Amino acid sequence: MMGTASAMPVSGKYQSAQVLCVHGRYFLIDCGEGVQQQLTTFRVPMMKIDSIFISHIHGDHVFGLFGLLSTLGMKGRTAALNIFGPVNLGPIIKFFLSYYGDGLSFEIRFNPLKGTAPEVICETKNLEVSAIPLNHAIETYGYIFREKEPMLNVHKWAVEAFGLSLTEIGALKRGEDVTREDGTVLTVERCTYKPFEPAAYAYISDTAPFPELAGWLKDVTTLYHEATYLAELEEQAALRHHSTTLQAASAAKEAGVGKLVIGHYSSRNKEIAQYQEECRTVFPETYAATDGDTFDI
Repeated sequence: MMGTASAMPVSGKYQSAQVLCVHGRYFLIDCGEGVQQQLTTFRVPMMKIDSIFISHIHGDHVFGLFGLLSTLGMKGRTAALNIFGPVNLGPIIKFFLSYYGDGLSFEIRFNPLKGTAPEVICETKNLEVSAIPLNHAIETYGYIFREKEPMLNVHKWAVEAFGLSLTEIGALKRGEDVTREDGTVLTVERCTYKPFEPAAYAYISDTAPFPELAGWLKDVTTLYHEATYLAELEEQAALRHHSTTLQAASAAKEAGVGKLVIGHYSSRNKEIAQYQEECRTVFPETYAATDGDTFDI
C-alpha cells in the first residue's frame, strides 16, 4: 500500500496508490500525490513498473502521475508503458506529453476504457485483468487481476514409475490422459497435480454501493474496497458517491471473498482501528490498511 488517505492531506498518509506484484511483474494501481516518494521509501523498483491502472481522474488518484512519468524518463526507461483509465484521462496524458514529453525515452500507450459491464482489458502469460465500472460522481473503474489456471505438474514418482516420455509428459501437463499402445491408460487425475490455486485481487476505489458489484466480485481472493466513512456518516457517503465501512464489508460478505482490505479514509477520522472494528461486525476477515502495508493475495 503506497497510500491510504482520501482527498485531503493527512500527516503520515499519502493518497491512493498501490503496487501489485504478480509473478515478478509490477503493476501500479492509481497514482496519488507523492507516489514517487512512497515507491522510494518502500523500495519498490519503479523502473520495473509494467503498467499503470487509473480508476478515475479525481486529483487524489492522479496527481502523482506527471512526476512519476518524468522521473521514469530521467532514469532512462526505454520500455513502453501502458496506462489504462477512463476516456477523460486521455487529454491529461496528452497535456503532459505536449509540455513535458520532449526527449522522453519511452512510449506511453494510453488505453481508454468505456463500458457498462466487466471487460478484459489486458492479459499476460499468467494474468488476466478486467475493468469494471463503478458508481462514483464521475466515470470510474475498478480492476480485477486474476491469475490464469496454471499448467499441471507431473508427479516425479509417475515419471519414474511409468518411464514417461517427453511427449507423454507434455500431454499430461495439458490435462490429457495418455493411452499407450498396450491399452494402458495413464490418467491426469493419477499422474498430475495443480501447482497452486489461482488467486484474484480486486481493487474497488471510489464508489457508492450498487447491486451488480458483489456478483462481479465472486471468487476474488482478496478485495480492496474503499471505506471512506464510518457507518454513522452514511448520508454523507451517499452524497459524495462513496462507501461506508459497513457497505464495504457487506459487499465482501455478499461476494464471498477471502479477505477484505480497506482504505481511502476520510481526513476527519484519525483512528483507523474504528474502521476495522466496524467492518468486522459484518465481515470478520477485514484488515484496515496503513501506508507501507504488504498483503499476500
